[in-house]
Amino acid sequence: MNEENLGTIVSIRGDVVEVSFTGLKPNRHELLEVVDNPAVKLEVYSSTNSEIIYCLCFSDTGKLLRGGKVRRLFETLSVPVGKELLGRVVDLFGNPQDNLGPVKGSVFRSIYSQPSKLSVREVKRELLETGIKVVDFFTPFLKGGKIGLFGGSGVGKTIILTELMHNTAVYHKGISVFAGIGERIREAQEMIETLTQNKVLPNVTLVLGQMNERAAVRFRSGYTAVTIAEYFRDVENRDVLFFVDNVYRFVQAGNELSTLLNTIPSEDGYQATLTSDIGQFQERLIPTPTASITAVEAVYVPADDFTDSGVQAVMPYFDSVVSLSRNVAEEGRRPAVDILASSSSLVDPLMLGLTHYEAYLEAEKVLNRYLFLDRVVSIAGEQELSPADQNIYLRGKRILNYMTQDVHMTADQTGRPGVYVPRKRVIEDVSDILAGKLDNWPPESFLYCKDLASVKK
Repeated sequence: MNEENLGTIVSIRGDVVEVSFTGLKPNRHELLEVVDNPAVKLEVYSSTNSEIIYCLCFSDTGKLLRGGKVRRLFETLSVPVGKELLGRVVDLFGNPQDNLGPVKGSVFRSIYSQPSKLSVREVKRELLETGIKVVDFFTPFLKGGKIGLFGGSGVGKTIILTELMHNTAVYHKGISVFAGIGERIREAQEMIETLTQNKVLPNVTLVLGQMNERAAVRFRSGYTAVTIAEYFRDVENRDVLFFVDNVYRFVQAGNELSTLLNTIPSEDGYQATLTSDIGQFQERLIPTPTASITAVEAVYVPADDFTDSGVQAVMPYFDSVVSLSRNVAEEGRRPAVDILASSSSLVDPLMLGLTHYEAYLEAEKVLNRYLFLDRVVSIAGEQELSPADQNIYLRGKRILNYMTQDVHMTADQTGRPGVYVPRKRVIEDVSDILAGKLDNWPPESFLYCKDLASVKK
């Protein structure tokens, strides 16, 4: 055994293990294995000016001892990729977690790769129809772009993610890759059962690094999912819908590791490398001339504080921002989207078409006025409004109620079947509401309707 390729464990601090190498230091991201227990792997994270290097441990550190020997493997963490992973649930290492046996296929890829060069990136300005009314009308998605779902706990981020998976598989015959970072095992189990019941799972690959896992595992799980998505895009030339639940937990895991490394924190106590950590992850989720990765990312907002530095660091990467509101959810309107707090860079007549663009501007104007009038009504009552303001107030309420929708993923809980509404139909219906064609219909009749045809019935 070559002594130059051996190191000695100096100390163990949570997920961070200090290793001394007297010879040539290993490279960043290189894997090391414990000589006495080869199943235990360490990954080189950073080094010091002396012979000490800091490593991340992906398994129980109780199996490590000070003075123990580790050896270099001269390789980085690699995972299986390819169509064999569709319908499977795997962990950080690509090991199956669904009791369906080993993942077949011999193609392995390192979870670390450089983002594609700008010269080969190509963003086709094409809308991605989701079948969710409020999303397609107010925050349209760009195919090959990035979409952020912002909200606190319990407002429906995961429901929207799974509904998008369903609509992609059923209505667009597409494939999805899901990265579960730092979420609860119960939520993952419920998602798997729901996707199985709706026959969506065969078109989805799930990579899970749950809340109970070590910070190092949660921090790297997203890279495994990105690697699988990149293979579908680059080798099989397939458009991929990439889901993350949730990006804030990825930030948190990096912060935990930074704390263990005694790194001086930055704003709000986050790691000094916050922006670069996010950038390395986000810049790999891009379209190419042959295929695209469209990323839909849930972002937990701690204490509903959108000014939190961890939330603000993610915001610049998104083409569309869907803000989910606890107040809207409490009013019984689902999806609980705060329309006026949401936005999309695609709101342009060249992208949406003139009809959609003009309807969007008029609807936004009505809803802004509705917000003001709603405060007046809550104090003085609707009768105190002028006839013109009453019309605007009721039309605003009709639009908000029309944007509610039954989804396939909660059909077993609500007892109401989910619906998919084409964008063209939504534009026509909103235009009719704005034109006053349904002023004689009570706003309550628009709640959870599929379209105006179903209201008139």
